[in-house]
Amino acid sequence: MEEIRKNFVDWLRDAHAAEEQALTMLKGQAGRIENYPALRERIEQHIRETEGQAEAIARLLERYDTSASTLKDMTSKMTATFQDLSGVFASDEVMKGAMFSYAFEHMEIASYRILITTAELLDDAEAVSVLRGILKEEEAMADWLLDNLDPLTRSFLGRSEADLDAKR
Repeated sequence: MEEIRKNFVDWLRDAHAAEEQALTMLKGQAGRIENYPALRERIEQHIRETEGQAEAIARLLERYDTSASTLKDMTSKMTATFQDLSGVFASDEVMKGAMFSYAFEHMEIASYRILITTAELLDDAEAVSVLRGILKEEEAMADWLLDNLDPLTRSFLGRSEADLDAKR
């Protein structure tokens, strides 16, 4: 059981780092989106959710007498910064951002499913409840992105075809 606990704590630290990465990425995107108000609004909503998720994971880590990994958090933030900067130079920045966000949400969904299973094995009902709540928010964001890829693509292409600023 000790090895399961050790893995759980490591994976919680990874999840915290992923949320820190997501915050950096989402804030960068939201700050640059100019012509897609629905996308900007949903990203801003998810920023608030993600801040709460990072706090909830930090509290779970405290229950296990540990804290987030500063190194993992810093590395994740740096990765997000570089990813965010790479989009600045793309002529279809909003589209690349949407694709990356959709993929990132699914990585988080997989992570939370693994954490939930592990928390169940540890008989940690509180962690299961917290993690299920986070999973629900991540699934909702992934679903929103999927549902809005067609309209976003049409809007981007329409703006591009009309020689309007489509990038952001």
